[in-house]
Amino acid sequence: MAHIAIHNPATVHPPAGGYSMGLELTQHRRLLFISGQVPEKADGTVPEGFEAQCEQAWRNVIEVLAAAGLGVGHLVKVTTFLTDRTQVVTNRTIRRAVLGDHQPALTVVVVETVDSKWLLEIEAIAAE
Repeated sequence: MAHIAIHNPATVHPPAGGYSMGLELTQHRRLLFISGQVPEKADGTVPEGFEAQCEQAWRNVIEVLAAAGLGVGHLVKVTTFLTDRTQVVTNRTIRRAVLGDHQPALTVVVVETVDSKWLLEIEAIAAE
């Protein structure tokens, strides 16, 4: 696994929870770039509601990690694209449940998705 040094300087506002301001990979063997994962199941269906879609998008991220022999502890950067500001708290709650104590660098932005049925998209970078 990559050696990850966390950088949360006291001179910068503290993270609002569940992420690190900076992560430094001092040693790694592999990097995995995970394309934006939308909340579609393998059969192409999309769950109803934001919570179910957020959980599905995370399942898709986890499946890509697993295909590479990695897990959520290997994530070093996660970007989440939400379609509405009201989704922030639910997104944070689900992300924390998925990641546990692991705190990768994180960005969350509000955007319009390519398909309006998708309420979010998650992309990530993992390292070993």
